[in-house]
Amino acid sequence: MDRRKALRQTSWLAGAAITGPAILSLLQSCQSASRLDWQPTFLSNDEAEFIAAIVDTILPRTETPGALDVGVDIFIDKLWAQTSDEAGQAQVRSDIAAFDATCKQAYGSAFAKCSPEDQHKALEVAEANAGTFNPGVWGKAVGVQKPVGFYRSLKSTAIWAYITSEEIGKNVLNYDPIPGGYDGCIAVDSVGNKWSL
Repeated sequence: MDRRKALRQTSWLAGAAITGPAILSLLQSCQSASRLDWQPTFLSNDEAEFIAAIVDTILPRTETPGALDVGVDIFIDKLWAQTSDEAGQAQVRSDIAAFDATCKQAYGSAFAKCSPEDQHKALEVAEANAGTFNPGVWGKAVGVQKPVGFYRSLKSTAIWAYITSEEIGKNVLNYDPIPGGYDGCIAVDSVGNKWSL
């Protein structure tokens, strides 16, 4: 699984997924939470461990920070706690249990307890079986979007949370808090990293 390829393929979701200042403030609040004293708001400890393991497998630490370094798992917990109704929360719990049950059947233990090799295999299977997002134009999906399933939804949320985090926005992507003039004719190779704003 190529992390950069996944980021490139789903970066268009970032613009469509941003729904307002409340979501962004949620993300910022996750940046300051300590990894040692964090208690899940919505998830049980086992479910939080599952989310931490899956987002760390999708976006591991390399020469750039990983998902856990920027609090993606904390953000997802807060997002589900504050934006999902009871039926949505019940569905999340059911989907996590089903994913873990599949891992136990295939690899002998829950996803968070599997070896890194088995975790990668489980995600490859989930990727192959997941629905896909319709192509978009100006942040809107073209055609009627069919359900993409738990794994694809979780993955896109994790990537969105990652690339919109303050750490990634300021220190990995290009960031210019006070943009200068517009130059409409520049070589593509002079642009460098993607821009966070």
